[in-house]
Order: sequence, then structure tokens, then C-alpha cells
Amino acid sequence: MGKIGVTEIILILLVVVLLFGGRKIPELMKGIGQGMKEFKKASKVEDDATDASSGKEKEAVKE
Repeated sequence: MGKIGVTEIILILLVVVLLFGGRKIPELMKGIGQGMKEFKKASKVEDDATDASSGKEKEAVKE
């Protein structure tokens, strides 16, 4: 029951087209893409800051 088949995907896409219409879907996908891009950028900046601070702590422990 956990697997999604081709029929379910087609049904979901059909419902999305009916709800949003054919003209709104590209705008919706563009918004989702921009949101994912911003999320990845923010998580990368946070990871870099975490790595930099943990690197300083490791150097302090070695001394």
C-alpha cells in the first residue's frame, strides 16, 4: 500500500490540472522551484557556518 503506481500519479496530475488549470501550472512549478532553491541556499549557508564554528572548536581542543 506504500507504493505509488502509474495510475495514482496520473490521477493526481489530472486533479491538479482540474484545480489549477493549464495556465497556472507553470507558474506554480516556478514558485516551487524558487522555494527549493532558496531552501538549499539557506541550508548550505547554515551548514557552512556550523562547519566553521566546529572547526574552530576542534583547533582549540588540539591546543
